[in-house]
Amino acid sequence: MGYKIKSPYHVDNTPIYFVKEDKGVLGRANKNGTITINSEVSCPKLLKEIIKHEKVHLDQMKRGDLHYDDKYIYWKGKKYKRGKKDGSRSYPWEKEAYNKK
Repeated sequence: MGYKIKSPYHVDNTPIYFVKEDKGVLGRANKNGTITINSEVSCPKLLKEIIKHEKVHLDQMKRGDLHYDDKYIYWKGKKYKRGKKDGSRSYPWEKEAYNKK
């Protein structure tokens, strides 16, 4: 009979890259499981918040609730046209991410 041993520590190996972003974009969760953060962000507290927020989106994608392509964002089967306000707090995928902050 085998034993299941739970590790006493949590390992998070989410790749995080700092890149030049469009004005107003602080971070992005990518379909490949990475997070990109605006290279101009330097405040440690803000970096922590951005990473936590984007990890919610990665989780949403893993669950199958969130998906996107160049033209649309898909949330639980509904289609939303992409635009400049994709990160607006009014969208359901953003509400979840902001509520978990």
